[in-house]
Amino acid sequence: MKLRVYRYHEGMVSPRYDAFELEPSPGMTVLEALFQFQEKLDDSLAFHYSCRGAVCGTCAMLINKVPRLACRTQVAPLLKGNLKVPIFPYPAIGETVPWDPEEEVLVEPLPHLPVIRDLIVDMGIFFQYYRFIEPVFRPSDPNPEKERIMDPAAVEKLEAYTNCILCAACHGACPVVGQNPEYLGPAALAKLYRFHIDPREAEENSTLKRADIPDGWWACELYGNCNRVCPKGVPPRTAIEKAVAALNKEKKEAE
Repeated sequence: MKLRVYRYHEGMVSPRYDAFELEPSPGMTVLEALFQFQEKLDDSLAFHYSCRGAVCGTCAMLINKVPRLACRTQVAPLLKGNLKVPIFPYPAIGETVPWDPEEEVLVEPLPHLPVIRDLIVDMGIFFQYYRFIEPVFRPSDPNPEKERIMDPAAVEKLEAYTNCILCAACHGACPVVGQNPEYLGPAALAKLYRFHIDPREAEENSTLKRADIPDGWWACELYGNCNRVCPKGVPPRTAIEKAVAALNKEKKEAE
């Protein structure tokens, strides 16, 4: 097989793609293939990873035109076409270089974020929007006499959103983010919804209001790519739909 990798560093007139032939071993992941590229072809290849270092999600990148985690994407099923994801097409995943998905693995930086070097992107704007929604637990009773008991059904609902590892795969897969850089993005909005549905939150805290702006809940066009690419199964689109419905109901009742 051939590994085709996006290369860029400051001072280059335009990016290039380097190709590397390798024989995949059973269970080989794209991250392992990148290590081989470093060791056998060019040790200057730059990419992020923190696997087994308690920072899951740092190796998110565009693999065969789909935002994925390199550490859990295996080469063999990828080449066989078993890992296809039916995402809505958008300019950032358009054809950039000729490649054969049955014989090659194409690795590029995550879309919608500035490229620092090769596969490393600047996550600054992603975390700026994350901080904007103030993802902080504000309990109704900050000093309870005993632990806060939660209903198992409420815990199950929360877990759908607490599983987010902030890898930004959904951010890179969102057509709206590509069209509107001011959009808060699916990850931040899903995290905000997580606090909205937390029964331990103070009732007077209207968490949904933090994103009740043109570039918040209302900017989403419900393409659904975010739900499809999340490696942890977090459903941002579902959260956004429910948040919009709740805000519309509140506004209608206030009329």
